[in-house]
Amino acid sequence: MNQKFTLKIFRGSPGKQYWEEFELPYERSTNVISALMEIQRNPVNKQGEKVEPVVWEAGCLEEVCGSCSMLVNSKPRQACTAIIRLLLEQTNTNVVTLAPMSKFPLVRDLIVDRSIMFENLKRVHAWVETDGAYDRGAGPKISPKTQETMYALSKCMTCGCCVEACPQINENSSFVGPQIISQVRLFNAHPTGKMESAFRLHSLMEKGGISDCGNAQNCVRVCPQKIPLTESIAAMGRAVTLQAIKDLFGENQGD
Repeated sequence: MNQKFTLKIFRGSPGKQYWEEFELPYERSTNVISALMEIQRNPVNKQGEKVEPVVWEAGCLEEVCGSCSMLVNSKPRQACTAIIRLLLEQTNTNVVTLAPMSKFPLVRDLIVDRSIMFENLKRVHAWVETDGAYDRGAGPKISPKTQETMYALSKCMTCGCCVEACPQINENSSFVGPQIISQVRLFNAHPTGKMESAFRLHSLMEKGGISDCGNAQNCVRVCPQKIPLTESIAAMGRAVTLQAIKDLFGENQGD
């Protein structure tokens, strides 16, 4: 293994992006974030020119917050768990490429604006309503099987990797994405949250809802938390169909 490696970064502002390379010392434990921190300490490119430090987002550094999502060697993933040694071994080169995700508006360098994901969470009412802060004692019991499913779905960190990998999402698409559909499944499974299940399902019936899914299954392949996104899409597809039948026969919308 070479004692140095090259970090090739697609950086810049909207409409003014360019590739820039940085040569960095190789250490076995280096990850993408620590490499970016090294550039921040000494922002000199491979040509020996002092440049503006590269900007990126990071928070927890343990693949929980979802803020460091970017394209690493063209694949959407979390930069904090992207180990340089493994990336170089996979490509059999001494170059690692970084780029901002392409399905979100670019802010600068490796930072994108993921606001649309949070707006879509609002659209499907992805929370559980409360009617006060009173102690009402223990809530309804939830079966272990349901608990296991809900736990897996609750690990979503709104990182955007599934959105980036989805071929149905582009500048001409209004598809809400797999993450939103999975969160509908999570909150509809909650004993209190299910009281608004009809509202959430109706949101998925609208333009950009579940019918826009092309079943490419890219989302489940790139999810850092291994959330069963395709299972959620299938489950919510059945739930939407059932809700449509209820609507047809005028059954209680809250059932």
